[in-house]
Amino acid sequence: MTQWPVTGEPLAGVETTSADGRLVSEAEYWQDWYNTGDLSYEWNNGRLEEKPVSDFETFQVYLWFLELLRHYLRLQPIGKLVALEMGFRLSLSSGTVIRKPDLAVVLDSNPVALDLTDSSYHGIFDLCVEALSTEKPAYVHRDLVVKKAEYAAGGVPEYYVLHREHGNLAFYGRTRGSRVYSPLPIEGSGDERLVRSRVLPGFQFRVNDLIRRPDLDAIRRDPVYSGFVLPEWTRAEEAQARAEQARALAEREREEASRERDQAGRERDQASHERDQASRERDQASRERDQASHERDQASRERDEALAEARREAVARAALEAELARLRGTSGG
Repeated sequence: MTQWPVTGEPLAGVETTSADGRLVSEAEYWQDWYNTGDLSYEWNNGRLEEKPVSDFETFQVYLWFLELLRHYLRLQPIGKLVALEMGFRLSLSSGTVIRKPDLAVVLDSNPVALDLTDSSYHGIFDLCVEALSTEKPAYVHRDLVVKKAEYAAGGVPEYYVLHREHGNLAFYGRTRGSRVYSPLPIEGSGDERLVRSRVLPGFQFRVNDLIRRPDLDAIRRDPVYSGFVLPEWTRAEEAQARAEQARALAEREREEASRERDQAGRERDQASHERDQASRERDQASRERDQASHERDQASRERDEALAEARREAVARAALEAELARLRGTSGG
């Protein structure tokens, strides 16, 4: 993947036709060909090799993976990320090569530090990533065979090849003491096949996600990525959701308390009404008792008066009868 596309108008003094395959010394490469304007070259044991351009969809795969790495290294700043035009030198038994991986990581634990002023890296990258161009079979062979062997022999711990098609994706790891790569274990099956880096602890991704490229909001909520893709956003959202739930619960509790207070008020009013009703009933009963007592007293007085009247009548009748008897006796005599 080159840094800049070739334009239709060449710049004055800059060669825009490809010099792929030209024989140059290493010193000439570093001086004249390492930082060219339009075309990017690597150096393979005395010969220039033009870096090909990947198709646009593969470039999208590259960008998605780059974003994933950036989020990982932001949260776990254990290394530095370099891209596109920074080369490094590999001294191999077969000769010397200078490669410019499309993406690379230098760990802070690497014995050769990457300085901010460096335009090339003087050590061995800890992870190299190439975005595969399938424009020519030679390009495929270079990334999947030649560079794989070079990076392994040169001591690069991990090497990934990215592409828009599953069949051209590759992920290799170099075990301690070995000078060859073996494929990194793929965990799971189907859509859940997962690659875990040995170089970057906790860095992982689904193979299918390189093809699907879910957006940032989706991956930060995904358990595979949530540990290193904007976890602070997710924690803030979760905290906000908990606060909203707490507010909603408090509001429900306030409403329930208000309903209970209203119910208690209604019950108090009902009890007061019932007490008032009972008091009225007691007063009515008292009045009825008083009325009944009054009526009993009245009836008793009436009986007493009737008895007195009867006695008076009896006395009067007795007196009358005695008077009549006396009168009859007087008449007979």
